[in-house]
Amino acid sequence: MTASKSSRARNARIGAQSGAARNAARAGTAVKNGSGARNGSAAGKATANRSAARSAPAARPAAGVRAGAAERGARAQVVPDEETSRGPAPWLQVATFVLALAGLGVSVYLTIAHFTESALLGCSESGLVNCTKVTTSPQSYVFGIPVAVLGLAFYVFAVAAMSPWAWQARRREVHLLRLASVVAGIGFVLYLVYAELFIIGSICLYCTSVHVITFVLFVLTAFAAAAWGLKPGAAWKLSLARRPAAPEPA
Repeated sequence: MTASKSSRARNARIGAQSGAARNAARAGTAVKNGSGARNGSAAGKATANRSAARSAPAARPAAGVRAGAAERGARAQVVPDEETSRGPAPWLQVATFVLALAGLGVSVYLTIAHFTESALLGCSESGLVNCTKVTTSPQSYVFGIPVAVLGLAFYVFAVAAMSPWAWQARRREVHLLRLASVVAGIGFVLYLVYAELFIIGSICLYCTSVHVITFVLFVLTAFAAAAWGLKPGAAWKLSLARRPAAPEPA
């Protein structure tokens, strides 16, 4: 009986010790698992940092591409503006310059003929076409100044104002003076035509050629002002400002 009780006591002590050992083993396993989880988390963070570091250089070139695209877009708005600031169509610039030179040539000849009192070549001296009657009439002076001299002064200015360099000028005043000069010139031409037809009763072929040139210059200058404005590139600048920006590359 006593031996049986002693055996049960030993078995109980052995079982308690075995349970304590198992509990300690479980605790150690849990501690190891926790440390592994922490180590895995740290390793994951390190991997993420290395990935971010590798992707950062790729992001910088992408930002550089976008910056380059923006710079190219800015240049694209400047270059057309420089091109359109060259003024009206080249044919109009050349045509007005050539016409102004032709008017200057005729005006020089009329001025020389006026002061030398020589007959105009190829012009009739009788009937409706009578150059001498026109150039020697009282209407050939305005405010005591010969009309030929006024025409010469007008076309000296017209040659400068109708040159391609003046058409491409960026100052608004140049284009205003050009327009004002042809308006004044066509007004003076209308007076001279009226004087020839209704006061003198004769016309001068050289004077008529100057009148025609002045009229054509007036039409072309007015057309240029209506189509291109009084300052080259102004309408194109407005259209460029309203143009939507180009999409950035992905």
